[in-house]
Amino acid sequence: MGLGFGELQRLGASSWRTDPLLLLVSSVLLLLGYLASAALWGRIVMDLGGPALTTGEAIRIFMVANLGRYVPGKIWQIAGLAVLARNRGIPAATAMGAAVVGQGIALAAATLVALGALVGGPPAIRSWSLPAAGVVAVATVVGLLPPVFARMTGLWFRLSKQEAPRNLGSVHALRWLVLYTANWALYAFSFWVFAASFGHRGDIVPVASAFAAAYVVGYVMIFAPAGLGVREGALVAFLSPLLGVGPSGVVAIVARLWTTGVELVPAAAFWLRHLAGGREHPSGGEGAGE
Repeated sequence: MGLGFGELQRLGASSWRTDPLLLLVSSVLLLLGYLASAALWGRIVMDLGGPALTTGEAIRIFMVANLGRYVPGKIWQIAGLAVLARNRGIPAATAMGAAVVGQGIALAAATLVALGALVGGPPAIRSWSLPAAGVVAVATVVGLLPPVFARMTGLWFRLSKQEAPRNLGSVHALRWLVLYTANWALYAFSFWVFAASFGHRGDIVPVASAFAAAYVVGYVMIFAPAGLGVREGALVAFLSPLLGVGPSGVVAIVARLWTTGVELVPAAAFWLRHLAGGREHPSGGEGAGE
């Protein structure tokens, strides 16, 4: 990619300067995306037969569990959800099942949005758009077929020794996919506003979709906590033909701080509130044992 410390050092201070208002707008949009993702998890819990959570409860549990994403391996977030949801009357298998299903569908949604990085990219990348779109379309349709969906969900509930919800069907999976795709469109748009805060007002489709594409690449590399390093490299690769190598490196580096800060600050606040609740109920109140 041609990006190194020398390339970054040759950039002037103006390359690192951002528009505070646009940065604030992008951060608010990103936070709304995080909150929407948490609410979707709560919806899936209910669809899988769990109790109805308020939006606030779903957000608090999900955001705190998200802290596990910053530990190597992909299981800690899911395990955290099971522990935190237990005292809300949610069976561990249901909480974990909602997380697994939600993450799988969110990854599929991110892949759909990521196709924009191929379609709107340079010719060398654009040539892969049709084959990639075909593979994604076939995988999505097959996964939504009633026999396939019923077999996949049935296997999870058999392994967890729980009875599968009787009214669960492909229509639920389709609804989840639509909602998660809208969620990822919001993430992508927030990134485009973020890049614009550095003065890079490139075409919205390829620039915004590069964020989703880099996420997918970073996620499949399970050895990297939260895709650290891998996501940045992929983001530079997708953005370089559009913004240039140096500016893409600046955006990729600061984007990691941006996404981490917007996620960790509210999650830490919820975690501190959770700890305070545990101290207030040492003998088994609402906050104990979660």
